[in-house]
Amino acid sequence: MSETILVTGGAGFIGFHTSKKLLELGKNIIIIDNFNDYYNVKLKEDRIAQLPKKDLKVYNEDIADFKAISRIIKKNPITKICHLAAQAGVRYSLKNPFIYERSNVLGTLNLLEAAKQSEIKDFVLASSSSVYGNNKKIPFSEEDNVDNPISFYAATKKSAELIAHTYSHLYNINCTALRFFTVYGPWGRPDMSYYKFTQAITEGKKIPVYNYGKMKRDFTFIEDAVPAIITALERPFKYEIFNIGNSKPIELNYFIEVLENTLGKTAEKELMEDQQGDVKQTFADISKAKKMLNYKPKTSISEGLKEFVEWYKKYKVNSNKYK
Repeated sequence: MSETILVTGGAGFIGFHTSKKLLELGKNIIIIDNFNDYYNVKLKEDRIAQLPKKDLKVYNEDIADFKAISRIIKKNPITKICHLAAQAGVRYSLKNPFIYERSNVLGTLNLLEAAKQSEIKDFVLASSSSVYGNNKKIPFSEEDNVDNPISFYAATKKSAELIAHTYSHLYNINCTALRFFTVYGPWGRPDMSYYKFTQAITEGKKIPVYNYGKMKRDFTFIEDAVPAIITALERPFKYEIFNIGNSKPIELNYFIEVLENTLGKTAEKELMEDQQGDVKQTFADISKAKKMLNYKPKTSISEGLKEFVEWYKKYKVNSNKYK
Protein backbone atom coordinates (compact mmCIF):
# COMPACT_ATOMS: atom_id res chain seq x y z
CA MET A 1 0.00 0.00 0.00
CA SER A 2 1.41 3.43 -0.94
CA GLU A 3 1.76 5.81 1.97
CA THR A 4 -0.45 8.86 2.42
CA ILE A 5 0.83 11.66 4.63
CA LEU A 6 -1.52 14.01 6.46
CA VAL A 7 0.04 17.50 6.65
CA THR A 8 -1.61 19.78 9.17
CA GLY A 9 -1.07 23.50 8.64
CA GLY A 10 -0.40 22.89 4.96
CA ALA A 11 -1.38 26.46 4.06
CA GLY A 12 1.11 27.81 6.62
CA PHE A 13 4.69 28.78 5.87
CA ILE A 14 6.55 25.59 6.85
CA GLY A 15 3.56 23.38 6.01
CA PHE A 16 3.32 24.78 2.46
CA HIS A 17 7.02 24.23 1.71
CA THR A 18 6.85 20.72 3.19
CA SER A 19 3.74 19.86 1.16
CA LYS A 20 5.39 21.19 -2.01
CA LYS A 21 8.49 19.06 -1.42
CA LEU A 22 6.48 15.92 -0.61
CA LEU A 23 4.49 16.33 -3.82
CA GLU A 24 7.71 16.83 -5.80
CA LEU A 25 8.92 13.53 -4.32
CA GLY A 26 5.75 11.82 -5.61
CA LYS A 27 4.13 11.35 -2.18
CA ASN A 28 0.37 11.29 -1.63
CA ILE A 29 -0.61 14.02 0.80
CA ILE A 30 -3.75 15.37 2.43
CA ILE A 31 -3.80 18.87 3.90
CA ILE A 32 -5.76 20.19 6.86
CA ASP A 33 -5.71 23.92 7.60
CA ASN A 34 -8.25 26.22 9.21
CA PHE A 35 -7.11 29.27 7.20
CA ASN A 36 -7.45 31.49 10.28
CA ASP A 37 -6.93 35.24 10.08
CA TYR A 38 -3.93 35.55 12.44
CA TYR A 39 -2.34 36.99 9.31
CA ASN A 40 -3.61 37.63 5.78
CA VAL A 41 -5.70 34.65 4.67
CA LYS A 42 -5.01 35.48 1.02
CA LEU A 43 -1.34 34.61 1.50
CA LYS A 44 -2.39 31.16 2.75
CA GLU A 45 -4.73 30.73 -0.20
CA ASP A 46 -1.98 31.84 -2.59
CA ARG A 47 0.40 29.26 -1.14
CA ILE A 48 -2.14 26.49 -1.70
CA ALA A 49 -2.67 27.78 -5.26
CA GLN A 50 1.03 27.01 -5.93
CA LEU A 51 0.51 23.30 -5.26
CA PRO A 52 -0.49 20.90 -8.04
CA LYS A 53 -4.27 20.51 -7.79
CA LYS A 54 -4.56 17.04 -9.32
CA ASP A 55 -5.90 14.64 -6.66
CA LEU A 56 -4.87 17.01 -3.83
CA LYS A 57 -7.35 17.09 -0.95
CA VAL A 58 -7.36 20.24 1.19
CA TYR A 59 -9.70 20.29 4.18
CA ASN A 60 -10.64 23.60 5.76
CA GLU A 61 -10.99 22.29 9.31
CA ASP A 62 -9.75 23.11 12.80
CA ILE A 63 -7.49 20.55 14.51
CA ALA A 64 -9.17 21.52 17.80
CA ASP A 65 -12.35 19.86 16.46
CA PHE A 66 -11.82 16.19 17.27
CA LYS A 67 -14.88 14.96 15.37
CA ALA A 68 -13.76 16.69 12.16
CA ILE A 69 -10.18 15.41 12.49
CA SER A 70 -11.30 11.88 13.29
CA ARG A 71 -13.69 11.87 10.34
CA ILE A 72 -10.96 12.97 7.89
CA ILE A 73 -8.46 10.43 9.18
CA LYS A 74 -10.97 7.57 9.04
CA LYS A 75 -12.11 8.59 5.55
CA ASN A 76 -8.60 8.57 4.04
CA PRO A 77 -5.85 5.89 3.95
CA ILE A 78 -3.44 7.97 6.05
CA THR A 79 -0.23 6.22 7.11
CA LYS A 80 1.76 9.11 8.61
CA ILE A 81 0.99 12.47 10.21
CA CYS A 82 3.18 15.52 9.76
CA HIS A 83 1.80 17.95 12.33
CA LEU A 84 2.90 21.48 11.37
CA ALA A 85 -0.28 23.35 12.33
CA ALA A 86 0.00 25.71 15.29
CA GLN A 87 -1.01 29.08 16.55
CA ALA A 88 2.31 30.86 16.14
CA GLY A 89 3.73 34.03 17.65
CA VAL A 90 5.23 34.70 21.08
CA ARG A 91 3.88 38.21 21.64
CA TYR A 92 0.34 37.44 20.45
CA SER A 93 0.20 34.59 22.99
CA LEU A 94 0.51 37.03 25.89
CA LYS A 95 -2.85 38.58 25.02
CA ASN A 96 -4.58 35.49 23.63
CA PRO A 97 -3.51 32.46 25.73
CA PHE A 98 -6.69 30.42 25.19
CA ILE A 99 -6.21 30.39 21.40
CA TYR A 100 -2.79 28.80 21.93
CA GLU A 101 -4.06 26.15 24.32
CA ARG A 102 -6.82 25.24 21.87
CA SER A 103 -4.63 24.96 18.79
CA ASN A 104 -1.26 23.82 20.13
CA VAL A 105 -2.29 21.60 23.05
CA LEU A 106 -5.80 20.36 22.31
CA GLY A 107 -5.05 20.17 18.57
CA THR A 108 -1.99 17.99 19.15
CA LEU A 109 -3.91 15.79 21.59
CA ASN A 110 -6.73 15.35 19.05
CA LEU A 111 -4.35 14.30 16.28
CA LEU A 112 -2.53 11.79 18.47
CA GLU A 113 -5.77 10.32 19.78
CA ALA A 114 -7.11 10.03 16.21
CA ALA A 115 -3.79 8.43 15.18
CA LYS A 116 -4.12 5.92 18.02
CA GLN A 117 -7.71 5.05 17.07
CA SER A 118 -6.75 4.58 13.40
CA GLU A 119 -3.52 2.73 14.23
CA ILE A 120 -1.27 5.32 12.55
CA LYS A 121 2.19 4.69 13.91
CA ASP A 122 4.35 7.57 12.58
CA PHE A 123 3.97 11.14 13.82
CA VAL A 124 6.22 14.16 13.24
CA LEU A 125 5.59 17.26 15.35
CA ALA A 126 6.72 20.87 14.86
CA SER A 127 8.04 22.26 18.11
CA SER A 128 9.99 25.45 18.74
CA SER A 129 13.25 26.87 20.07
CA SER A 130 11.08 29.00 22.37
CA VAL A 131 10.90 26.05 24.79
CA TYR A 132 14.48 26.88 25.87
CA GLY A 133 13.37 30.22 27.31
CA ASN A 134 16.30 32.24 28.61
CA ASN A 135 18.50 29.22 29.30
CA LYS A 136 21.99 30.46 30.16
CA LYS A 137 23.86 27.48 28.68
CA ILE A 138 24.55 27.85 24.98
CA PRO A 139 24.27 26.40 22.45
CA PHE A 140 20.90 24.91 23.34
CA SER A 141 20.95 21.12 23.44
CA GLU A 142 18.04 18.68 23.34
CA GLU A 143 19.34 17.39 26.68
CA ASP A 144 18.84 20.78 28.39
CA ASN A 145 16.11 21.36 30.95
CA VAL A 146 13.17 23.17 29.32
CA ASP A 147 10.86 23.55 32.32
CA ASN A 148 10.99 27.35 32.42
CA PRO A 149 9.05 28.79 29.45
CA ILE A 150 8.73 32.59 29.38
CA SER A 151 5.71 32.81 27.04
CA PHE A 152 2.40 30.98 26.68
CA TYR A 153 3.46 29.97 23.17
CA ALA A 154 6.55 28.23 24.57
CA ALA A 155 4.50 26.55 27.28
CA THR A 156 2.08 25.11 24.73
CA LYS A 157 4.91 23.82 22.55
CA LYS A 158 6.52 22.09 25.53
CA SER A 159 3.09 20.66 26.42
CA ALA A 160 2.71 19.28 22.90
CA GLU A 161 6.08 17.51 23.19
CA LEU A 162 5.01 15.92 26.49
CA ILE A 163 1.69 14.74 25.04
CA ALA A 164 3.55 13.20 22.09
CA HIS A 165 5.97 11.46 24.45
CA THR A 166 3.06 10.01 26.44
CA TYR A 167 1.35 8.62 23.32
CA SER A 168 4.66 7.18 22.14
CA HIS A 169 5.18 5.45 25.50
CA LEU A 170 1.60 4.19 25.97
CA TYR A 171 0.58 3.31 22.42
CA ASN A 172 3.85 2.74 20.50
CA ILE A 173 3.34 5.70 18.15
CA ASN A 174 6.69 6.77 16.72
CA CYS A 175 7.02 10.50 17.51
CA THR A 176 9.68 12.94 16.37
CA ALA A 177 9.58 16.54 17.61
CA LEU A 178 11.51 19.16 15.64
CA ARG A 179 12.44 22.32 17.52
CA PHE A 180 12.64 24.96 14.79
CA PHE A 181 14.83 28.03 15.23
CA THR A 182 13.43 31.20 13.53
CA VAL A 183 12.64 29.76 10.12
CA TYR A 184 12.52 32.36 7.33
CA GLY A 185 12.33 32.56 3.54
CA PRO A 186 10.01 33.00 0.54
CA TRP A 187 6.27 32.68 1.26
CA GLY A 188 7.08 33.50 4.90
CA ARG A 189 4.88 34.79 7.70
CA PRO A 190 4.02 38.52 7.67
CA ASP A 191 4.09 38.65 11.49
CA MET A 192 7.80 37.79 11.63
CA SER A 193 10.50 40.45 11.87
CA TYR A 194 12.23 39.80 8.54
CA TYR A 195 8.91 40.20 6.67
CA LYS A 196 7.73 43.23 8.69
CA PHE A 197 11.13 44.93 8.40
CA THR A 198 11.25 44.35 4.64
CA GLN A 199 7.79 45.85 4.22
CA ALA A 200 8.52 48.85 6.49
CA ILE A 201 11.92 49.66 4.95
CA THR A 202 10.44 49.39 1.45
CA GLU A 203 7.63 51.78 2.41
CA GLY A 204 9.94 54.17 4.26
CA LYS A 205 8.40 53.48 7.68
CA LYS A 206 10.09 53.09 11.06
CA ILE A 207 11.00 49.63 12.32
CA PRO A 208 10.79 48.80 16.05
CA VAL A 209 14.14 47.41 17.21
CA TYR A 210 13.72 45.67 20.56
CA ASN A 211 16.52 45.26 23.10
CA TYR A 212 18.29 48.01 21.11
CA GLY A 213 19.10 45.41 18.44
CA LYS A 214 21.35 43.37 20.72
CA MET A 215 19.25 40.19 20.81
CA LYS A 216 20.51 37.27 18.75
CA ARG A 217 18.57 34.75 16.70
CA ASP A 218 19.62 31.50 15.04
CA PHE A 219 17.95 32.15 11.67
CA THR A 220 17.15 28.99 9.67
CA PHE A 221 16.40 29.17 5.94
CA ILE A 222 13.25 27.28 4.94
CA GLU A 223 14.99 25.21 2.27
CA ASP A 224 17.44 23.97 4.90
CA ALA A 225 14.66 23.10 7.36
CA VAL A 226 12.36 21.14 5.02
CA PRO A 227 14.81 18.26 4.31
CA ALA A 228 14.93 17.60 8.07
CA ILE A 229 11.13 17.20 8.10
CA ILE A 230 11.24 14.85 5.10
CA THR A 231 13.95 12.72 6.71
CA ALA A 232 12.05 12.60 10.01
CA LEU A 233 9.05 11.23 8.10
CA GLU A 234 11.22 8.64 6.36
CA ARG A 235 13.14 7.56 9.49
CA PRO A 236 10.67 7.00 12.32
CA PHE A 237 12.01 7.01 15.88
CA LYS A 238 10.30 5.73 19.01
CA TYR A 239 10.56 9.23 20.49
CA GLU A 240 13.22 11.80 19.65
CA ILE A 241 13.65 15.57 19.76
CA PHE A 242 15.89 17.45 17.33
CA ASN A 243 17.04 21.04 17.08
CA ILE A 244 16.60 22.41 13.56
CA GLY A 245 18.65 25.58 13.36
CA ASN A 246 21.65 27.08 11.60
CA SER A 247 23.93 27.05 14.68
CA LYS A 248 25.06 30.61 13.81
CA PRO A 249 23.31 33.24 15.95
CA ILE A 250 22.97 36.63 14.27
CA GLU A 251 22.64 39.89 16.21
CA LEU A 252 19.51 41.82 15.22
CA ASN A 253 21.54 44.95 14.33
CA TYR A 254 23.66 42.94 11.88
CA PHE A 255 20.55 41.26 10.49
CA ILE A 256 19.04 44.70 9.77
CA GLU A 257 22.29 45.81 8.14
CA VAL A 258 22.22 42.79 5.79
CA LEU A 259 18.56 43.49 4.98
CA GLU A 260 19.35 47.18 4.27
CA ASN A 261 22.12 46.14 1.87
CA THR A 262 19.83 43.63 0.18
CA LEU A 263 17.07 46.21 -0.28
CA GLY A 264 19.41 49.07 -1.13
CA LYS A 265 17.63 51.26 1.44
CA THR A 266 18.46 52.47 4.94
CA ALA A 267 16.10 51.55 7.76
CA GLU A 268 14.64 54.19 10.04
CA LYS A 269 14.96 52.53 13.45
CA GLU A 270 13.04 53.06 16.65
CA LEU A 271 15.25 51.62 19.40
CA MET A 272 13.23 50.03 22.21
CA GLU A 273 13.64 47.99 25.39
CA ASP A 274 12.94 44.25 25.65
CA GLN A 275 9.42 43.06 25.03
CA GLN A 276 7.80 40.73 27.55
CA GLY A 277 8.21 37.10 26.50
CA ASP A 278 11.20 37.72 24.20
CA VAL A 279 14.33 35.63 24.72
CA LYS A 280 17.79 37.25 24.58
CA GLN A 281 19.41 34.67 22.32
CA THR A 282 18.73 31.44 20.47
CA PHE A 283 21.58 29.15 19.45
CA ALA A 284 21.00 25.58 18.30
CA ASP A 285 23.31 22.67 18.95
CA ILE A 286 22.53 20.67 15.80
CA SER A 287 25.00 17.81 16.28
CA LYS A 288 22.21 15.30 17.01
CA ALA A 289 20.23 16.28 13.89
CA LYS A 290 23.39 16.12 11.78
CA LYS A 291 24.10 12.61 13.02
CA MET A 292 20.60 11.10 13.01
CA LEU A 293 18.78 13.10 10.30
CA ASN A 294 21.76 13.88 8.07
CA TYR A 295 20.79 17.52 8.57
CA LYS A 296 23.03 19.98 6.69
CA PRO A 297 22.05 23.66 6.83
CA LYS A 298 24.08 25.62 4.30
CA THR A 299 22.35 28.94 3.61
CA SER A 300 23.95 32.14 4.95
CA ILE A 301 21.79 35.00 6.20
CA SER A 302 22.76 37.13 3.19
CA GLU A 303 21.84 34.37 0.73
CA GLY A 304 18.56 33.64 2.52
CA LEU A 305 17.47 37.27 2.79
CA LYS A 306 18.33 37.81 -0.89
CA GLU A 307 15.97 34.97 -1.84
CA PHE A 308 13.26 36.28 0.47
CA VAL A 309 13.48 39.86 -0.86
CA GLU A 310 13.35 38.64 -4.47
CA TRP A 311 10.21 36.66 -3.66
CA TYR A 312 8.68 39.57 -1.68
CA LYS A 313 9.06 42.05 -4.54
CA LYS A 314 7.65 39.60 -7.04
CA TYR A 315 4.72 38.65 -4.79
CA LYS A 316 3.76 42.27 -4.16
CA VAL A 317 3.50 42.81 -7.92
CA ASN A 318 1.80 39.52 -8.80
CA SER A 319 -0.30 38.51 -5.77
CA ASN A 320 -3.55 39.49 -7.49
CA LYS A 321 -2.82 36.89 -10.20
CA TYR A 322 -2.66 33.83 -7.94
CA LYS A 323 -6.40 33.34 -7.49
